[in-house]
Amino acid sequence: MEIGALYKEACATLFKKFQNKEEASLEAYVLVSFVAKKDKSFILTYPEYQVSDDEIELVKKYVMMRIDGTPIAYITGEREFWSMNLKVTKDTLIPRPDTETLVEQALRKRNNIDVKDNKLRILDMGTGTGAIALALKSEFKSAHVDAIDYSEAALKVAKENAKNLHLDVNFMYSDWYDSLKEQHQYHLIVSNPPYICEGDPHLSIGDVRFEPMSALVAPMQGLRDILIIIRDASKFLCDGGYLLIEHGYRQGSDVRSLMMSAGFVEVETCRDLGNNERVTLGRYIK
Repeated sequence: MEIGALYKEACATLFKKFQNKEEASLEAYVLVSFVAKKDKSFILTYPEYQVSDDEIELVKKYVMMRIDGTPIAYITGEREFWSMNLKVTKDTLIPRPDTETLVEQALRKRNNIDVKDNKLRILDMGTGTGAIALALKSEFKSAHVDAIDYSEAALKVAKENAKNLHLDVNFMYSDWYDSLKEQHQYHLIVSNPPYICEGDPHLSIGDVRFEPMSALVAPMQGLRDILIIIRDASKFLCDGGYLLIEHGYRQGSDVRSLMMSAGFVEVETCRDLGNNERVTLGRYIK
């Protein structure tokens, strides 16, 4: 079978399910490219290229998995974030473009920080795949970056990503700050914690149905883990350091209030690619 014909067949099957031509086309290209180990430009240029029977069956299997709802990232085992190709498993959240807003804001605030010993120190809380920590390390090569998670399985994935990307990040097991000592002082603390409310209807649709609930859902209307992070951040921030937290698009006001109540100044909320409030940050002056 020709690779072009295989792509068209996959596209048609996906379109019947999703009724979105662009989405079906993109996902068909991803699946065929992944199985055949050929990029999109190759499929377009050489549609007559012959694929094996095993490759045909594997594409059909993956298409059916996608129709059943399995996220593309869990099928291919990878997702791009900040121009990095990251390994993804069912033990980790799938990195999303909106989270790049957090990285962008951390880069912006770095210019306001006086790093006396010329060694920027960063803490990523709830690192998952390591996406945020690795993105920041890729931008700040000389920085010391610690990244924590409560999931040993997620930490294993994050360490593998760091090794594959040749980025030196220190990954640690910790239930938020529990494994840290107060002599750990950071210029930037960043986090994409669980922030979806229990019982939220969005949990029953789309990719999140397959993602680990412990990394998605938090009590107190999705604010419990955010509250813990904000409440104790001052113990671990350098004078003038910043805390940056990703949150739900309706939580900006609550997160701002929590930060200001905890003594943070210069508190602001930044919007994501969809113009939704997504990241709130504040500065701690001792």
